[in-house]
Amino acid sequence: MNTYWQLFIAFFIPGILGYGGGPASIPLVENEVVNRFQWLTVSDFSEMLAMANALPGPIATKMAGYIGFQQAGIIGSIIAIFATVVPSLIGMILLLRLLMKYQDSPKVKRLTIFIRPTIAVLLGAMALQFFQVSYVNSGVLTMLGIGCVSFILMERLNIHPAFVIAGALVFGALFLG
Repeated sequence: MNTYWQLFIAFFIPGILGYGGGPASIPLVENEVVNRFQWLTVSDFSEMLAMANALPGPIATKMAGYIGFQQAGIIGSIIAIFATVVPSLIGMILLLRLLMKYQDSPKVKRLTIFIRPTIAVLLGAMALQFFQVSYVNSGVLTMLGIGCVSFILMERLNIHPAFVIAGALVFGALFLG
């Protein structure tokens, strides 16, 4: 029963604090599952995140489903997904009228502007951790090669990121695994 409670807490907290959607909750989930409960290593988390990004749908629920299943089977997966969704569900039910009333408020717009840099810093810190793990596990040439090819494919050739991620996964499975 303790594992179910831990799964609920691990995904409920990022659900409450992850203002801005999936990208904002990724570092918070990482903190819970890597640092606090130690269910995954940074390397395992980065691999799980890459796989979750390659699949369609919201990133937070895919992470919750995978980690919940890994820790406690189907019931763990259901609990983790529920814990991820319930803060938004409660918030939407309770605050919908208030949101509709103040949606064009300059104060609300300023709040959003002030939160964006915080999310960028959290994502940058997580990217730095992934960089360090990739450097150690794959080597600098492989890491830079994948990064450069990915940049060219997405920015210059306008290939959808899902295809680039899928290609990187295939490359990793064939040559790095």
